[in-house]
Formats: sequence, structure tokens, C-alpha cells
Amino acid sequence: MNLEVMQKILQKIEEYDRIMIFRHVRNDGDCVGASKGLKAIIKLTWPEKEVYLIDQDTAAYLEFLGPEDEPVADEVYTDALGIVVDTASEARISNKKYTLCKELIKIDHHIPLENYGDLIWVEEERSSCCEMIAVFYEQFRDKLKIDSEAATYLYTGMVTDSGRFKYSGTNGDTLRAAATLLDVGVDIDTLYARLYLEAFEYLKFKAEIYRRMKITENGVAYIYVDKAMQEEFNLSLEQASACVGTLDSIRGCISWMVFIDTGDEKGSIRVRLRSRFVTINTIAEKYHGGGHACASGATVYSQAEMEQLLQDADAHVKQYKETHEDWL
Repeated sequence: MNLEVMQKILQKIEEYDRIMIFRHVRNDGDCVGASKGLKAIIKLTWPEKEVYLIDQDTAAYLEFLGPEDEPVADEVYTDALGIVVDTASEARISNKKYTLCKELIKIDHHIPLENYGDLIWVEEERSSCCEMIAVFYEQFRDKLKIDSEAATYLYTGMVTDSGRFKYSGTNGDTLRAAATLLDVGVDIDTLYARLYLEAFEYLKFKAEIYRRMKITENGVAYIYVDKAMQEEFNLSLEQASACVGTLDSIRGCISWMVFIDTGDEKGSIRVRLRSRFVTINTIAEKYHGGGHACASGATVYSQAEMEQLLQDADAHVKQYKETHEDWL
């Protein structure tokens, strides 16, 4: 925990009357929860401050968390403090007007791809950026305020980014931070129903995944979700991407991934890579991506490049299995 940087961030928040909060494109539960949770904590603590979260691209499955602020004039940004959460590189910041802010703070838990911002707080061992915001609240709880709504935002990000607390980034600090939020008040039954109940049609899509999935020679499970499959089951890109979780429990497979045809003019195929034990971010970085050691994203631009990525991943898994006896 970098207490010195956390103290400087608190000082900057106290100093500015206007704060703009930013997050990454193709947002997920963690970046939405961290951005909304941080905004709520600041507004509860300093009601007189102007705090804006402007991003009109919220994923459909997170709409229950509520809308964001409407766009404002560029002049509103110029004397404001900008805070970017859960975003490793500048290219992935959703609202590009972050460059207009007077000063910029980066709060993130990804493996650093680049340094940006005047203040940088990165803890890549954390399970989520929401965990970091919860720890930030805990550290300065004598000064900061929180309520059940803010706690629900943060808990949402912790739950989704940790795979309901089963991924390797989960530790005692994670659960202690979660306990703090639960003590404030989070309706778990309602939250889990909103996050994890699935439509009957989507369950049929998952059944099709199990029918079509393939496994490489050394144990990389994968599925290619082409446009025809997306149209057949009326899938959004987010829904297609989320199916990577259906491949996570195959004995002998310590890496799994989903390829999603985006249908754009570049021929982009979005890739979601996941693994157990073996690190996979180095593969993602080779193919226009990056992320966490065992959970990353990438992009390929042809079937040939997709096959090459699979070959690289298969060789990577083979090497790991040959040099480790504890991969189950």
C-alpha cells in the first residue's frame, strides 16, 4: 500500500472545487463501480464540490447502477482535477477530454503499460480498482463519508473483477475491504440477481458454446463467436465476450479464451484471454492488448492471426506444464 501517494491524492481532492472522473472504454463492473463509487464518496464528503462522471457508453448489464452525467462544455474541464480509474493506458480512456484537465491522477490495478498523470497510484496485486477505492476510504475514514449506494457500486466492481472472489488476486485484504462495504450496507440478493440471472435465450447460447468449443493439443480451450452466431442468439459484444467464463472449469485446460468477430471495417476480432496458474498477459501484449497476469484482452485482425495467437498460447501452456508439477 502506497500511503504517501494516497495522502497526496486526498490532498488534491480536498484542494479542487471541480473534479472530473474517467474510466476505460468497453467498460466493466470494476471501472463503472470504481468511478461511481469514488464520485459518491467525494460528493458525500464535500457536497459543495462539483464532481462529473461523463461517459455515455455504459454496458447494458450495468445499467441498473444508474446513468452518468450529461456532457459539459470544454471550459468545465480546464480548471478541474481529473481522476482516471482502472485504465492502464491513455488510449483506453473513454472520454478523451481528460487532456483538458489542469492535473491528472491515475488509480489502477493493471500491469502498467505506460505512465501517465501527475500522480500515479498503481497496485497490480489488487483484485480490482474498486478494492483500491474501498481501501482508500478505509485509510481515511475519519475524513471520508460513504453510504450504502456508494458501497454497492464498489462491491459490484469487487465481485465482478474477482470472479465472485475466486480469482488469484483475492486475498485477506480483499475480503476485509469487502466486509467494510457489507457493514455499510449492500443488498447482496438483489445485486447478484441483477448481475447473474440469465435469459433463457442466453442459456441456449451457452449450450451452443459447449457444443462448438475446441481444445488445443496442450490444453487451451477456445471458442470463436462469429457474426452469424451473434445474430442467431441476438448477442451484444458484451454478452459474447462474457462467455469466456463458461470455459473456466475444464480439467487439463489452464488457459481459455474467446474470439469475438466485431464486424467492423478493420476486421477486428476481440480476444478475451484467461488462465489458471500460468501468466497470459505476455501473449495478449504481443497481439495489441494487455491486462492482468491471468486475465487479459487482445485484438487480432484475421483468421490467420487468430491461429497464430492460439499456437503461441498452446506453446506457452506446454512449456508451463513441462516445468511445473502443480498445475493439476
